[in-house]
Amino acid sequence: MVSGGTYGTEDIVHGAGYGRAILILLLTPLLWSLPTAFMIGELSSALPFEGGYYAWVRRAMGNFWGFQEAWLSLVASIFDMAIYPTLFVAYLTRMFPWFAQGHRGVMVGLAVVVVCVLLNIAGVRVVSTTSLWLFFALSAPFALMVVLAPFKYAALLHAVTTPTSSKVDMIGGLLIAMWNYMGWDNASTIAAEVERPQRTYPRAMLVAVAIVALTYIVPVAAVWMTGLAPCAWETGSWAEIASMLGGPLLRVALVLGGMISAFGMFNALVMSYSRLPLAMAQDGMLPRVFAKLHPRTRAPWVAIVVCAMGWAMCLGLGFERLVTIDILLYGSSLALEFVALV
Repeated sequence: MVSGGTYGTEDIVHGAGYGRAILILLLTPLLWSLPTAFMIGELSSALPFEGGYYAWVRRAMGNFWGFQEAWLSLVASIFDMAIYPTLFVAYLTRMFPWFAQGHRGVMVGLAVVVVCVLLNIAGVRVVSTTSLWLFFALSAPFALMVVLAPFKYAALLHAVTTPTSSKVDMIGGLLIAMWNYMGWDNASTIAAEVERPQRTYPRAMLVAVAIVALTYIVPVAAVWMTGLAPCAWETGSWAEIASMLGGPLLRVALVLGGMISAFGMFNALVMSYSRLPLAMAQDGMLPRVFAKLHPRTRAPWVAIVVCAMGWAMCLGLGFERLVTIDILLYGSSLALEFVALV
């Protein structure tokens, strides 16, 4: 639940160029992800409680700071969760520009929210099953691009591309990279629903960091070989790059993959974030209604619906703005988690 694949990394190349983008994508997991992953692995295995990082901070620092951790995370989630429907629409409009007009994109994003809410109320099993298949589906187009790129060596050096609207600079690219590598603590909120968390979490964190880094770096390095100018990159431009490398069919696959990635990440994170209000309600920090569970699936349906209303309110703010706000809020909550470890 930390990575939706390579989708969403385009602005890093636009802001930093290929060499520095790859350096950022290489160093960020070492300086940002690994310490967090180790911390999450340690605390998740030692304290596999429902509510995860909220429960850790509350146990280590008391009710006040536990409450602050939960609210910081929930506020961050409002902006974080709006990013995925935004990416969904960004890739959809690469195939159907009609959806970029007026409020159509926002309505599509709202539809994504509603569908994922229904899936999550259907239960954890549905979420985990669909997310696994979505991961394999979204990875396939990039694997094909990596294979095709050497055959286009320097062929796109003078390629004519559509002018981009991205205004991301190097700092913006770094923030986007941090966003692409964040979220390791989200899995902790469902630790009580994971079999053998003491063994599962540490191993999963280490493997995941390596896999995520590779899925980001290898495709960017492959496109670098083609000579395509960094200024041609912006959110959603993987679709155009796929068309240059493999034709319209690969473009369609990339667009579908981008939509699948955004949908899958949103779907998985609904499960994670909805557990925070549940845990807080069980501890008496929120009204008991947030602790209501679906009679058949045991999903916290009230928490899911209320959270979804907040996430939907931020649809349409724009990818770059959402990422910046998200990183600032997430960093504050992450600092409390490290204090809890100490």
